Amino acid sequence: MSWLSSEVSNNLLTFKTMFISIFLEALPFLLLGVIVSSLLQWFVSERLISKMLPRHPLLGILFACFFGVIFPICECGMVPVIRRLIAKGMPVYIATVFILSGPILNPIVFFATYTAFRTRPEVVYSRMGLALVVALVIGLLVYRFIQYQPLRFSLDTLYEEDLRDRSHESWTDKLTSRLMHLSNEWFEMTKYLTVGALITALIHTFVSTSQLAAYGQGPVPSHLLMAGFAYLLSICSTSDAFVASSFVNTFSVGSLLTFLVLGPMLDLKETLMLFSVFKTKFVLTLGAIILVVVLAFSIGWDHIVLRSFS
Repeated sequence: MSWLSSEVSNNLLTFKTMFISIFLEALPFLLLGVIVSSLLQWFVSERLISKMLPRHPLLGILFACFFGVIFPICECGMVPVIRRLIAKGMPVYIATVFILSGPILNPIVFFATYTAFRTRPEVVYSRMGLALVVALVIGLLVYRFIQYQPLRFSLDTLYEEDLRDRSHESWTDKLTSRLMHLSNEWFEMTKYLTVGALITALIHTFVSTSQLAAYGQGPVPSHLLMAGFAYLLSICSTSDAFVASSFVNTFSVGSLLTFLVLGPMLDLKETLMLFSVFKTKFVLTLGAIILVVVLAFSIGWDHIVLRSFS
């Protein structure tokens, strides 16, 4: 019985160490992301953003790809922002590119990824480059094939509700609502980070490393496995790099790239949020496009680009 007690104690110690390590490493970046997201929601007008958009489709898509560099918003805060932007005239294809690229192509996520992969800079630049390419391709596909209005509710209703909510608020009500938004987003994002760190620590503690490595080195299964992890874990883009870095000795670099690109573009929590705002047909179509394009490009990137670093 002593060996069993010792094994349980060792597993518990491994679990606690891994969980605390992932959680504490990611927490400062999560806090920074929540603060920046809240400041943008408070002080940057969606109408001003929509006026900045180029009218040419290709220029509009390119503009949206780099929009996250200027306005770093976590994917968890993207859906309500995009709803308002579409309601005020932003084309659907530009909004789609913004919601895909914004959570990755921003300084906070770049710095978090660089911190997590200090010894593997190719992962950092590959994540940014692949996210840009994927967002551009998906934007062109949405522009070409999705011609209907995807919002669940009418644009006029959404627009009038936003105006009415703002016009009847006193400065004390606005301050209270802003502080409430900040605290709600913080606790919401911390909840997802905690769950993600918990599941990752459980995997590292109770799943055989050799068994994971057998899947993690395959040319295609490793990407599919990490795509499933990315979707189910639903970790914020400001902290997912720290979870991915914990698998660096188990999975191939290319499959980690799938995790880092797919997660911020399509995960479980964001799917539920999309269903609450957009029509079911649009959410399912967009989800399928994201999955296929990310897997195709990440597998290709793995074999063509990343092999030169190995």
